[in-house]
Amino acid sequence: MFNKILVANRGEIALRVIRAAREMGIASVAVHSTADSDAMHVRMADESVCIGPPSSQLSYLSIPAIIAACEVTGAEAIHPGYGFLSENAGFVQIIEDHGLTFIGPTAEHIRIMGDKISAKDAMKELGVPCVPGSDGGVATLEDAKRIGEEVGYPVIIKATAGGGGKGMKVAQSAKDMEKAYQTARAEGKSNFGNDEVYIEKYLTTPRHIEIQVFGDGKGQAVHLGERDCSLQRRHQKVFEEAPGPTITAEERARIGKVCADAMANINYIGAGTIEFLYEKGEFYFIEMNTRLQVEHPVTEAIFGVDLVREQIRVAEGLPMSFTQDDLKINGHAIEVRINAEKLPNFAPCPGKITQYHAPGGLGVRMDSALYDGYKIPPYYDSLIGKLIVHGRDRPEALARLNRALGELIVDGVDTTVPLFHALLQEKDIQTGGYNIHWLEHWLETNFGNA
Repeated sequence: MFNKILVANRGEIALRVIRAAREMGIASVAVHSTADSDAMHVRMADESVCIGPPSSQLSYLSIPAIIAACEVTGAEAIHPGYGFLSENAGFVQIIEDHGLTFIGPTAEHIRIMGDKISAKDAMKELGVPCVPGSDGGVATLEDAKRIGEEVGYPVIIKATAGGGGKGMKVAQSAKDMEKAYQTARAEGKSNFGNDEVYIEKYLTTPRHIEIQVFGDGKGQAVHLGERDCSLQRRHQKVFEEAPGPTITAEERARIGKVCADAMANINYIGAGTIEFLYEKGEFYFIEMNTRLQVEHPVTEAIFGVDLVREQIRVAEGLPMSFTQDDLKINGHAIEVRINAEKLPNFAPCPGKITQYHAPGGLGVRMDSALYDGYKIPPYYDSLIGKLIVHGRDRPEALARLNRALGELIVDGVDTTVPLFHALLQEKDIQTGGYNIHWLEHWLETNFGNA
């Protein structure tokens, strides 16, 4: 059993890990920048260490500072949360070289899945269905045009090291290919230091379906159903639900078993998410995230499990506390991401919280590090909270979400709460009849931008 864990993150996810550790009787260490000295995760942890100035590069992304914080506090393990260093294979290797434990997958698995080409190749070998496209990187424009003709337009050009919607361009026809290809390469180089790209068939009306997997690193793995994350703005998720409103029990069992078997075959350890585009009953692999997802609470709600607790357990070498047969879906859950942003342009809106009140009641969970008087710093992601609701079925979950949004008070800054009030009035949201392009079309119609 670990005695002390360092949480290499900030905000609501750091607080989430600290809570799980405390329930397990494990002491926690918070790290923070000077801008976060009064943050809630710093207040709630058993110990805290300042690791640098506001810039992420000089604090939360500073591997020497994080390792030093472990050494001075005696922390034995590091939980990365999500973002920052959570999928940095080099960080994992350094942790292990210092005799510490990384609460997450191995450096090898992070490295393989972090490159979209190697991830796709690995998944093909493991029997996971993939989107038709190039077999690897596309080195020349001539090759890109040839593949576009072979696959059939429209196609999407993606940076191999991309993420968050950067380095992704769609070519609707052959005449669009040159601009899309060159732009994707330039964005990959600018954002990730790597201009390699690959090409996939661009599905026109897909949903974004992701399968939650979990392994013990010893050849045992399970799946915890799917989440539908199709409501996205610029490839950033804003609304997630589980189970998916269009996925049948048979489809869930089929793709879930494929994913669980794949993870068992590679001795995957910890939490992971295998993401798919889903269209006309078919699943097409797009990427794997080798970490806890922002939207993990909806899975926890319908299965009644604590994924962070489970991460810590398997990192200690303990077996998973559940088997596939133990995992039964109970009801429906929805999460909305509350950002400090000003509509309609979604401009970041840092500032002082003058009043904060979290919603409550049956089936309501608010993951947030806000408090009255807290000053949201301008240096980090604008996510300030996640509102999660759970009901016996989807209509009850939607009604509960509507009620909880009405109870939520965040004064002093603009937030995206009005967006969700408006979305809940839409028939397509009420019926689940949306796809990954729906939200941007809706924003264009209602706000004049996407």
